[in-house]
Amino acid sequence: MKRNAIVEIRELRKAYIEGDRRLRVLDGVSLDIGAGEFLAVLGASGSGKSTLLNLLSGIDSPDSGEIRIAGCDITPLNDRQLTLFRRDNIGIVFQFFNLIPTCTVRENITLPQELGGARRQAVEALADDLLRQVGLGDRAATFPDKLSGGEQQRVAIARALLNEPQIVLADEPTGNLDDEAGEAVIRLLLRLTREAGKTLIMATHSAEIARQADRVCRIHDGQLRVEAPPP
Repeated sequence: MKRNAIVEIRELRKAYIEGDRRLRVLDGVSLDIGAGEFLAVLGASGSGKSTLLNLLSGIDSPDSGEIRIAGCDITPLNDRQLTLFRRDNIGIVFQFFNLIPTCTVRENITLPQELGGARRQAVEALADDLLRQVGLGDRAATFPDKLSGGEQQRVAIARALLNEPQIVLADEPTGNLDDEAGEAVIRLLLRLTREAGKTLIMATHSAEIARQADRVCRIHDGQLRVEAPPP
């Protein structure tokens, strides 16, 4: 067991049915992830990177195994309990931003917390502070279609950090950006999570991103292998 582990994964299994085939995406995966660690998850498309992140977030459920986050076993929780746990403990940055086009930048950031009963004035103040930190302090009233891809991903990062989560999950956060915008997003995400002592778990294809991680794990044929970051 890793010292100061905030995520503990034990014998995790997940398979999908495709036609008449049963595809074992994760087959007995175990891993500890430390508080404040940046873990890069590598693997080919379809290898199980996104599946692992979806299981850690409670968006998907394992066939068997256990996931403990901050001492809480999330595997037996029902949908409502998972939603509340995710809202209070986990921030998620998706590849395709997932911003609501009819909401302003500020509204996109605050909506999840407002739906959870948070006071609008309080969360708007937090959102405005985060927007300043990601360099979009003057765009709070702007709608997403007026932003570049890199700017939209910065909004998504601010949204993921609003609830002050213990863990940030990032699923190919630069996959929909050009190289320059992608590098800027990674620098920002790393700076904000490291400064706040968050655990960052990122699925990526990029060896360059993996070089900046504390540890790297690679998923292949349902198995997970921990590696040192590439030189």
